[in-house]
Amino acid sequence: MNYGKLISHSFNNGTLTLEYEHTTAYIQQMSDGIIRFTTNPDKKSYAVILPPMPEVNWEISEKEDFLCVKIHSYENNERTLLLKIGNDFMVDIFENDKLICSDYRGRCHKSSSLSDSEKKLLALEGHNTENDNSDITSVEIVKVLDKDDSIYGLGDKPGCLNKRGYAFENWNTDDPAPHVDSFRSLYKSIPFFIVLKSDECYGILADNTYRTTFDFGKENSDCYSIRHENGDLNYYFISGADMAQVVSLYTDLTGHAVLPQKWLFGYHQSRWSYGSETEVRDLAAKFKEYDIPCDCIHLDIDYMDGYRVFTFDSKRFPNPEKLVKDLEKQGIKLITIVDPGVKKDKNYDVYKKGMEMDAFAHSADGTVYENEVWPGTSVFPDFTREDIRVWWGENIKKLTDIGIRGIWNDMNEPATFKGPLPDDVVFADGEHSEIHNVYGHLMAQATYDALKKYDSDRRPFILTRACYAGSQRYCGGWTGDNHSIWSHIPLAIEQMCNLGLCGMMMCGSDIGGFGSDATPELMIRFFQAAVFSPFFRSHSAMGTKRQEPWAFDEETTDIIRKVIKLRYRFLPYIYDLAHECVRTGAPILRPLVYEFPYDKNVRNLGDEYMLGSQVLAAPVIQAGKTARAVYLPAGKWYDFTTGVCYNGGQYILADAPLDHIPIYIREGSILPLVNHETNNTDEFTEDDIVFHTYQGTGRYVHYIDDGVRPLEKQVCRKVIYELNEYGELSVNSPD
Repeated sequence: MNYGKLISHSFNNGTLTLEYEHTTAYIQQMSDGIIRFTTNPDKKSYAVILPPMPEVNWEISEKEDFLCVKIHSYENNERTLLLKIGNDFMVDIFENDKLICSDYRGRCHKSSSLSDSEKKLLALEGHNTENDNSDITSVEIVKVLDKDDSIYGLGDKPGCLNKRGYAFENWNTDDPAPHVDSFRSLYKSIPFFIVLKSDECYGILADNTYRTTFDFGKENSDCYSIRHENGDLNYYFISGADMAQVVSLYTDLTGHAVLPQKWLFGYHQSRWSYGSETEVRDLAAKFKEYDIPCDCIHLDIDYMDGYRVFTFDSKRFPNPEKLVKDLEKQGIKLITIVDPGVKKDKNYDVYKKGMEMDAFAHSADGTVYENEVWPGTSVFPDFTREDIRVWWGENIKKLTDIGIRGIWNDMNEPATFKGPLPDDVVFADGEHSEIHNVYGHLMAQATYDALKKYDSDRRPFILTRACYAGSQRYCGGWTGDNHSIWSHIPLAIEQMCNLGLCGMMMCGSDIGGFGSDATPELMIRFFQAAVFSPFFRSHSAMGTKRQEPWAFDEETTDIIRKVIKLRYRFLPYIYDLAHECVRTGAPILRPLVYEFPYDKNVRNLGDEYMLGSQVLAAPVIQAGKTARAVYLPAGKWYDFTTGVCYNGGQYILADAPLDHIPIYIREGSILPLVNHETNNTDEFTEDDIVFHTYQGTGRYVHYIDDGVRPLEKQVCRKVIYELNEYGELSVNSPD
């Protein structure tokens, strides 16, 4: 966009208005450390919930060829941000007089994309050229990329942990092919990323819901670009001392995750599909028979009557309410899948009522838009309308009334069988080209509001495949249709780490892989890699080899049982981390770079991860390996199994036979663990938790609640444990 010369400026009610030759731009302060740059300050945001600050402490001065804005912190008198604003809305941002972010003044991209003849040549050999959108740009943000900069975030995008050198696209996409580094888009569009410099850190939220491309130095290593197909310039600069502060500010801006019920951190079993009440009951009995803990079973699409959402097939599930009650007596809850596609059927009450309300999206000619999904010809609710979200929630009540304990939203990109929705399909808030990336977000909002209303004594749980920035305040998410292939084990770790950095607390990947066939070794190593993932579910597709924990040989069953029981030992710690995430945005599962941002050895390290700040896991992710190199950052680290102490700042060689996960505990840790085996989360209480300590000084906050009710409906106790250099543990309860 050509802004032209800066003509004048004015400042009123906390908003700096900049009049350029060709357009008007605005700058607002949202909080200490968050600055908004936009050409449309009144544009509705689906992501941002934090309003601009009504009063700000700014000093504005005119220089010879730029405008200078000094922004004083309310919380830290020694910290200031300085904006230098010039022609063409070029902005340089300094923190305490040190340049940390600068608009790029040169040409970032080549002048043209592939020619038609080049595309034809590529197509002859079967290459896809449809993703070449380099000339489709309405709004562009281009920033300087320094030599040592690393980039993290964007949610579930494939590629390495560090996104530098890659290009991506925000356009929620259901692609069942095995996901590899060359994929530009997947199910989620979270336009937030963190730039970690040599000794500084900042984040960018580019809040524009249209198709967006991100080039993080792939085409030009001197800059990164954000290119929106349409809409307005609207991005937030987030300054922090480290990654933890940037993530905290981002979640202040877009909303903190909802605390799940405690049992949701247990083991979940799923398959497409458990197609009858008898099969579900037999499945639950198998967990008891094989002495394997389980808290939840998921019902995929085949529980429904002809794939009509909010129904049960009366022949295969004759009494779902009794099924739910019987399973709950065994400590197992049920979660059901719900898709947005509503079957076109004049005898189906959801379709009839929706048509009466004019509830569905329309084609450009004004007729109700139709496409095909599981039920056949289907229509799609307009979740941009509040009244339709309320109506959708009334249907969710049909499931909560029989005791369903969570909702699994799928196919909500939205995905269809006869090609994507055309860009000009009409919703109340705009055309599909603008709504596509927030459709799943709005469906999650509708579901969340329904659970809050109709199951008000329990914390809501929604699992989504598609989402946008800010969705964490409604739901958790999984990484979609992965495969039973070795490369998808490290991919799962990297995706969960980047989702956590984007505020998504409850995230996970289908353990063992959804598509393709797992081998016993792959199944074991996948379980071990996922042992501390916040959302801990095995799921597999129709037509693939069965993947229940007992589906392989006896050795495999024994090892998977061992992994799941290890997970249950750590549940008090994981649950405390969930409380921390709700309060600060700190992810449960973290890349090492989050805890050690200025250790150059961890910037690209994606095959290890941290569980909170105390536990480092280094699972085996390659076939045939029985040992692996493990990098331990600075400090002392204790082998969880043997207690052996290692000095950090080095690689060690760890033994990792098939039944072992290398796990290390940081010095000074205070670790709450369950002191006995358990079949589900109902079988342990506070009395069963033992606090293990590791030499060094440390502080730990433990939270005590009933594990079910919303926090506003109970008293949540906070207990602080402190460990001194003599190994003495002291306890106090300030609340």
